Amino acid sequence: MPELDFSQLPEVFALTLFAGLATAIGGAVAFFHRKEGRDSGRFLSASLGFSAGVMIYISLVELMAEASGGLRKACGDFQGGLFAMLAFLAGLLITLLIDKLVPEIENPHHVRKQAEVEEAVHATAEDRAKLGRAGILFAVLIGIHNFPEGIATFAGGLSGMRIGIPIAIAIALHNIPEGVAIGVPILYATGSRKKAFLYALLSGLAEPAGALIGFLILAPFLTPAVLAVVFALISGIMVYISFDELLPMAETYGEHHIALAGVLSGMVFMGIGLEITARLTAA
Repeated sequence: MPELDFSQLPEVFALTLFAGLATAIGGAVAFFHRKEGRDSGRFLSASLGFSAGVMIYISLVELMAEASGGLRKACGDFQGGLFAMLAFLAGLLITLLIDKLVPEIENPHHVRKQAEVEEAVHATAEDRAKLGRAGILFAVLIGIHNFPEGIATFAGGLSGMRIGIPIAIAIALHNIPEGVAIGVPILYATGSRKKAFLYALLSGLAEPAGALIGFLILAPFLTPAVLAVVFALISGIMVYISFDELLPMAETYGEHHIALAGVLSGMVFMGIGLEITARLTAA
């Protein structure tokens, strides 16, 4: 694993801003969407599968390789490999614990079915108000969830753009459906497209805020070995989210083979992207 590079801080913060603003893209999808249809369900299914494929590939192929290599160098082959797997397991368990502690209706990973949300069109004013409060709650919770993701992107960028760019892309793709989870309830509850987009945007800005806090507080303590542990943790978190949330949602919104095509396409996309990024950063 390369030494940390603090000379590219503007580029690193730009990566976190890019990843965070993807939440606003999800809000914009809800902003412009008018009604549900079979094609929209297929598109969402393929998109969720694609996002899962990207996250699984980068987690197991790139991040775990970096984590294992960095810890083996710092601690020796056996202990380094063991520590990498323990950190990966810790990432899985942390995400599992969060899922258990956060009620399902308030969980930023549990995106509501669009049909359920659209029932608010015919609901009472009180029901629409409840839906609006749920959307605001999603925005707050997803903002909290995006905060450590900003730190993760920041840490990845410090080790070089070859790692930082793929992490930012994976997190950005993951953030889009979270933006939908914010925007759709607020849109149907209030009828305001501007509010739907604004709340998603503000929630996404927690990502660069996390990067700033990471720089001010964590940077003095970041070493290649600590960063390797962070990579393994992130890998476990991403794998859990992919298998527990993104893949089931992909099948819920569409057909099995459409979701599978999205997963495989995401893996191929990220594999090619990593090779291109490695070539560009090496030039």
